[in-house]
Amino acid sequence: MAEDFVQGAGLGLRRALLAELANCASAKLDFLEVAPENWIGLGGRMGRQFRAMTERFPFLCHGLSLNLGGFAPLDMTLVRAVRDFLNLHGIKGYSEHLSACADDGQLYDLMPVAFCEENVWRIAARIRQVEDVLERRLIIENVSAYAALPGDMNEAQFIRAVLTEADCQLLLDVNNVYVNAINFDMDAYSYINAMPGERIAYMHVAGHYDQSDQLKVDTHGAPVIDPVWDLLGHAYRQHGVRPTLLERDFNFPPLDQLLAEVERIRTMQAHARRFSGAA
Repeated sequence: MAEDFVQGAGLGLRRALLAELANCASAKLDFLEVAPENWIGLGGRMGRQFRAMTERFPFLCHGLSLNLGGFAPLDMTLVRAVRDFLNLHGIKGYSEHLSACADDGQLYDLMPVAFCEENVWRIAARIRQVEDVLERRLIIENVSAYAALPGDMNEAQFIRAVLTEADCQLLLDVNNVYVNAINFDMDAYSYINAMPGERIAYMHVAGHYDQSDQLKVDTHGAPVIDPVWDLLGHAYRQHGVRPTLLERDFNFPPLDQLLAEVERIRTMQAHARRFSGAA
């Protein structure tokens, strides 16, 4: 990554957290991340608070509705609006989901795509189309899923192929790896090992919902569990420390508890650097 990219441990900024974070001078955060669709065009008091936060902290954007995996034409009006938002606020990077989320209209969910060669070429072309407008590289995220479409690749092979064909970067969501490992009976550690470390821009961790022993749902509504922390540590050992963000979308605990989870990320990063002998 470029030297001006984010570093360290960050937190996903949600509107419910904005006022409290804005008034917390002691919040130890290295960066924040927002979904641009939720903030583009925001005015008034909340808009002013958000602008103050982007002047105080480095920011990333994590999109929700680009529909890279879908078949409907890309919404280039949205892409241009995102570009302008990134430039206005000095956003350090923009990531999106490797999924489908629209057809004739917005689906408001992240749907899986078939892991096949045809989709590798098709999605890579859509990524390049977006990058041409953004005038910056796109970062794509592995997503959680609850059904598998027919295909001739496994998930890790498919992600590697898209990254190579599009020559883009990866947001490695460690919780999504764990969720899919349970839901589809695969080895989470082998999945992490298969990712191309040179393309990992940053990582996510989050909590999820236990529907059953065989079904986990990626909700971002609970604390990170120990197996996910363990998997994050393995990712650091395998690929090196990367900037890592805690996602929390609802059921917000007191701010000090969220910041304690962010601090746990920072502690794990320091431990991994000591273990590897890195500076």
